[in-house]
Amino acid sequence: MARIAVIGAGMGAMAAAARLAVAGHRVAVYERTRTYGGAVRRFECDGFAFDTGPGLLPLPAVYRDLFIKTGKEPLEACVELVQVDPSARHVFADGTEVSLPNASRAGVVAALGEALGAGTGERWGDFLVRAREAWDRTRRPLLEEPLWPNWQVLAEREPYPSVPHKRLLRTRRAGTLAEVGAWELRDPRLIALLESHALAYGLDPRETPASAAVLPYMEHAFGTWYVRGGIRELARAVYERCLTRKVEFHFGAEITGVVEKDGRAAGLELADRSMAEADFVVAGVAPGVLDRLVRETALRGEGEVVPQRAAASRLTVLLALRGGRPEGTAHRTVVHAEDRETELDALFGGAGGMATRGPRATVTVLRPDDPALVPDAGHEAITLTSTVPAQPDGGRAESEVFDQHAEDLITVAERAVPGLRDRLLWHEVRTPADIADVTGAEGGAVPAPALAGADGRLLHPSNSTALSGLFGVGGWSHPGGGLPHAGMSGALTAGLIVEGPEFRGSQ
Repeated sequence: MARIAVIGAGMGAMAAAARLAVAGHRVAVYERTRTYGGAVRRFECDGFAFDTGPGLLPLPAVYRDLFIKTGKEPLEACVELVQVDPSARHVFADGTEVSLPNASRAGVVAALGEALGAGTGERWGDFLVRAREAWDRTRRPLLEEPLWPNWQVLAEREPYPSVPHKRLLRTRRAGTLAEVGAWELRDPRLIALLESHALAYGLDPRETPASAAVLPYMEHAFGTWYVRGGIRELARAVYERCLTRKVEFHFGAEITGVVEKDGRAAGLELADRSMAEADFVVAGVAPGVLDRLVRETALRGEGEVVPQRAAASRLTVLLALRGGRPEGTAHRTVVHAEDRETELDALFGGAGGMATRGPRATVTVLRPDDPALVPDAGHEAITLTSTVPAQPDGGRAESEVFDQHAEDLITVAERAVPGLRDRLLWHEVRTPADIADVTGAEGGAVPAPALAGADGRLLHPSNSTALSGLFGVGGWSHPGGGLPHAGMSGALTAGLIVEGPEFRGSQ
């Protein structure tokens, strides 16, 4: 039985802790804040409750597997999962609207054709067929296996089977998501639908590889789910599973260093000058944080994946409304930007600061049908989210700008929620600074999922490190950001510790 110290109580870290504990190891988790869940938090006020991190769960099979492998009670015995249908309602710049059924390719094709015109549904359906091929090619190496030592193969190979496109007397194939949209989908509304999946993860579709086609494919193939009571309930269930498996939690425990002895990780130094000895250390923290904790050894050797540093963040606005949620309201509505190029230039043009205020940003509106989130049936809780640049110092110096930007998001949301301001009781703003406070990520950055192609820019470092006995877990390690990916990272890290370097992932 090994002693294992885990830094951080995020979803990936807790997933690893539960799996390691059930394998017979003694596991202790050290979390600098006062609660578990990482970015999966809840805000409560006046009888209203809101998720301040992810609001929906894609690919619930990852957490079903976690609960099967770590105890007798399945996931559904610990939380109530609800399939969201429609998966999303989309409001496009020209005022066109479409609601897409959940996990139904035929239904989506029919809905798009009816709402957007002849041929649009078929083009999207053909795209999903090609996206599935990209998914089949990358699923194992990007999600189910430790990062290959020859990861450059993933970096150089574009798995999306682009359609040949004649341009300027040359035949070309799409290399970016934007080119997939322009050359294969053509309709600006289909392009907005495609690119919104990348934008939600803070990715610029003009630079993001075509392999990002797997993002909309995952949603269409496996569905979108809500956890009754909010996604925070999933974090609670994972935390309680850890407790059942005798994982120890130490909250308010600031880690100041990783102890190195004889060339390997040997424990943790805490801010109170105590030391926790360990045979293995699992770090669920952002790259900059881990660099500061490891003082003697370079964590990545030459030729290894470079940790992502500059990533986008999110602005979240929580709305408490008088008046109940109308029957038939979509759980999720995506209100697309009025000017695509202006929005993308503002987000990714390198200007820095709060540059997204000018255009009407793409805004996701979440309206859960959940009595647990409101004081009574005469009120409604709505969450707005939009991608913003990661901010120096988390954007604390930009607080007034963020407040005004929140007002802009409310204005955009009125396209999806008529009469919104007349019903508004109060609102609460969550900025990149709040994300930085709970996760420690520089600038409040939010990690994106790992993607093939693009010279490896969207891969994440291996779960193993150059320091023997030290492993990375969570969104900043392979296979990257997102709730499913965090759960997968926990499985991979636990497998590497339990089975050693020969571990090759789930079969």
